[in-house]
Amino acid sequence: MGDKIRAKRIAREAGVATIPGVDAEIRDAGHALEVASALGFPVMIKASAGGGGKGLRIARSAAEVGAALERTRGEARAAFGDERVFIEKFIERPRHIEIQVLGDSQGGIVHLGERECSIQRRHQKLIEEAPSPFLDAATRDAMGAQAVALARAVGYQSAGTVEFVVDADRRFYFLEMNTRIQVEHPVTEMITGIDIVAQQLRIAEGEPLGYGQEQVRLEGHAIECRLCAEDALHGFVPATGTLRVFRAPRAEGFRLDSGVEQGDEVTSNFDSMLAKLIVVGRDRTEAIARMRAALADTVALGVTTNAAYLERVLAHPAFVGGETHTDFLAEHAGALAPAPPQPEQLAALIAAALLTNRTVADARFAAPALHAAIGGWRG
Repeated sequence: MGDKIRAKRIAREAGVATIPGVDAEIRDAGHALEVASALGFPVMIKASAGGGGKGLRIARSAAEVGAALERTRGEARAAFGDERVFIEKFIERPRHIEIQVLGDSQGGIVHLGERECSIQRRHQKLIEEAPSPFLDAATRDAMGAQAVALARAVGYQSAGTVEFVVDADRRFYFLEMNTRIQVEHPVTEMITGIDIVAQQLRIAEGEPLGYGQEQVRLEGHAIECRLCAEDALHGFVPATGTLRVFRAPRAEGFRLDSGVEQGDEVTSNFDSMLAKLIVVGRDRTEAIARMRAALADTVALGVTTNAAYLERVLAHPAFVGGETHTDFLAEHAGALAPAPPQPEQLAALIAAALLTNRTVADARFAAPALHAAIGGWRG
């Protein structure tokens, strides 16, 4: 299932709805233009071995196909050692919704409901929630049934995720299958009470699941935010430095999955994600309120993070209304920019800077030392 061309073919044979496109390798620029023109623009040129936002380009016209093909092939060759690509119709403003599945060695397969993962930057997820605020019961059941059918078609044994794109009319299409546990699995654990990591280990030991689909219950609403070392105001560029202070809140319904500790050096050698902040509430309104409080109470000093940006996303009326899609951040970029600092905030920052200056403190704020410390500034 890691080979996207083959996975698309298997999905179609299993009766899973797939995005219009080809499940064969694109030979050259001429072939790419022929396929793209038949599908109608825009199209997505995708690497068969791609993942994590790498190995895909959108071509919105015939003039863009050749360059998009070459860039996708080059990135795929460098990142995955496999330059094969295929082409699909690009679904405009879709939601990214995935189904968690578990399969044992005795043929038992269940799904644990869905996760909405539409808040993304550079095709990488930032905020995930379960369940989706968009799906109705009928669509949830249909997507779950297709995910289980696909897992059964390949004899899947482990925890895995079947990903779909969903349009405004709740038509859904298979995107890919991730044959591993995913970053966002905690939100599913929080609303089902099922420890997915423990289930993965039990399955690997040859144990049966011991329960069927009817025993899986979804209760409450969970949200996960990826706390990343990045500058959200300048193109989400990665940030580096020493994590001088790192403190997460202790609150009801809150969980922290962290990859760092206070004092750690954040370098460019690893993924920018520092930790995952997860909350659960009785409903989505309570979950949003708890996550906003958690973000406000999380202290990460020494490295630029996206915490304040994530809080603004959660506060945006469109997010609160469940009107999310994969272009959400770009569409609302202006509204997600920070408000100008207030005078009292600037005063507090200046006072803090002065108090941490040893020269000034040791001189007990003597006028010559103060002027020397703050340069051209005067009271």
